[in-house]
Amino acid sequence: MSRTEADAEPPAKPPTEPTEPPPGDDHAFFGQPRGLLTLSGLEVWERFSFLGMQAILVLYFADSVGDDGMGMDSGTAASVSAAYGTLVYLVSVAGGWLADRILGSYRAVLWGGILIACGHYSMAIPTATMTWVGLGLISAGTGLLKPNVASMVGKLYRTDDERRDAGFALYYMGINIGAFAGPLITGWLGDHKGWHWGFSAAAIGMTFGLVQYVLGRRHLAGRKAAAEFALPGDAMRRAVVLIVAGIVAFAALAGVLAGVGWLTMDRFVDLLTVVSVIAPIVYFAVMFRSPRVSAGERGRLRPYVVLFLASVVFNFILFQAYSTMILLASTNAETSILGFTFPASWYASALGAFEVALAPVVAAVWARMGRRQPHASNKIAFGVILGGLSFILMVLPTSGHGDGTYKMAVWWIVGSYLLLGLGDILVETSGMSATTKLAPQAFASQTMALWFLSLALANGIQAQVVKLYGEVSNPAYFGVNGAIAVAAGAAVILLAPWLRRTMHPVH
Repeated sequence: MSRTEADAEPPAKPPTEPTEPPPGDDHAFFGQPRGLLTLSGLEVWERFSFLGMQAILVLYFADSVGDDGMGMDSGTAASVSAAYGTLVYLVSVAGGWLADRILGSYRAVLWGGILIACGHYSMAIPTATMTWVGLGLISAGTGLLKPNVASMVGKLYRTDDERRDAGFALYYMGINIGAFAGPLITGWLGDHKGWHWGFSAAAIGMTFGLVQYVLGRRHLAGRKAAAEFALPGDAMRRAVVLIVAGIVAFAALAGVLAGVGWLTMDRFVDLLTVVSVIAPIVYFAVMFRSPRVSAGERGRLRPYVVLFLASVVFNFILFQAYSTMILLASTNAETSILGFTFPASWYASALGAFEVALAPVVAAVWARMGRRQPHASNKIAFGVILGGLSFILMVLPTSGHGDGTYKMAVWWIVGSYLLLGLGDILVETSGMSATTKLAPQAFASQTMALWFLSLALANGIQAQVVKLYGEVSNPAYFGVNGAIAVAAGAAVILLAPWLRRTMHPVH
C-alpha cells in the first residue's frame, strides 16, 4: 500500500472484516480472548513443522550418504543444527522491524508462514542443494513469524490484565501440542520411509496453520492494513529496494566465497556465532540511546538485560534437547518399551508432552494466586535452575561405563525432559509476557525480536560448545553445563529485590 493510499479516507469496511475483535471475544476461549485460539492454532502447526523437522535434522545430518543422510560426524551435525537455529532467530530482528515499519504484524506473520511452508516443501526434495535452500527459506519465514505472533498475543491484553501470564501459558501449551505431535509424525516417517518424507509432513502441517490463521483473522486485536509505525512513502520504497539489493548482494558474495573455498561450513558456523554475540549488544545500545524511548521505558530495559541473559543460559540447555540429547538417545538409550520399538527422535516428543500437560496447571496456579504469584524474574530463575538440573541428572546414567556401548533406561531421558519441560514453561511464558510489558512503545515488535535474539545467542554458543560432545566424557559434558545453568538461576534470585523495584509496574 502506498503512502498516498494510506493517507486517503479509507472506504467503509464490511462487517466481516473488522479491525478489532467482536465485543464478545474477550472471554470466549477459557476466559481468555478468542484471538488467543487463532494465534495458538497457528503456533500448533508452526511448531509441528519446525520442531518436527528439527527432531530429525541432526540425525539426517549425521546419517551416512548411502542412507540418504549428509554424512557428518556427530559433533559437526550438532554444531550445524545449532547454527541453523542461530540464523532463524537472528533473522527475527529483521522480522520485527519489517512488521513495525512496512508490513504490519498480521501480514508479517502471514508472509512468514508462507516462506516456512515453501522451505519445508523444498526440503522434501531429496537433494543437498534443496536442503540448504529450504533451511534458508525457513529461517527467513520464522524470523518474520515468531516475534510478531508473540507480539500479537500481547495485544490481546491490557498491560495490567492479570490474565496475561495465564494467557501466555495457554498459548505456550498450544505451541507444545505441535512440539509433541511433530516429532512423532516426522520421526516415524524419517525412520521408516526416509528423511525427506518427514520433511514433507512438516510442510503439510505449516500449510494447515496458514489456513486456520487466515480464517480466524477477524478475532485478532490491533490488526491493521498498515504498519503501526510505518515509514513515509519514499523512505519505505528506498527501504524495500535496499533490502532486496542487500539480499541479492549477500547471496552473491556468499556464493563467490564458497566457490573459492574460503566460506567453509565451519567458518559459516563461526561467523553466525560472532554475529549472535554482536547483534544483541548493538540492538540494546540502539534502544537505550533512541530519542523515541522515554526515561521510564529506558529504566525498565535495564532489568530486561538480566532476563535476556537468563534466557540465553536456559535455552542453551533447552536447544540441546534436539541435538546432543537426540544423539545420545540414538546411541546410548533404549528405544523400546514393552516390546514396542520407536525412533530415537520420539524422545523429543516427551518434551512437548510434558509441556502440554503442565502448561494448563501452571496457568491455573498463576490465575488462582493472582497478585500473590511469584515475580516474573523469580519464575524465570526457577526455570533456569530446572534446566540445569535436567543436564545434571544425565551425569548418573552416563557415568561408570568402560566404553560407549551401554544403553540407559528410557526413563532417564524422559525424566530429564520432565525437568526441562517445566523449566521451559516458566522461562518462556514469563519471559515473553514480561517482554511485551517492558517493551518501549516505538519498538514493540522489535523488543519481542530482541527476546528471540537471546535464543540466537544461545544457539550461537551451543554451536561452539557442542563440538566438545564426543570429545570429552558425557558426565563431564552434561555435568559442567548443568552446573553453570544452576548457578545462573541462583544469581537471578539474588538480584530479585533490584529486579522487582526496576521492573515496576510489571509483576
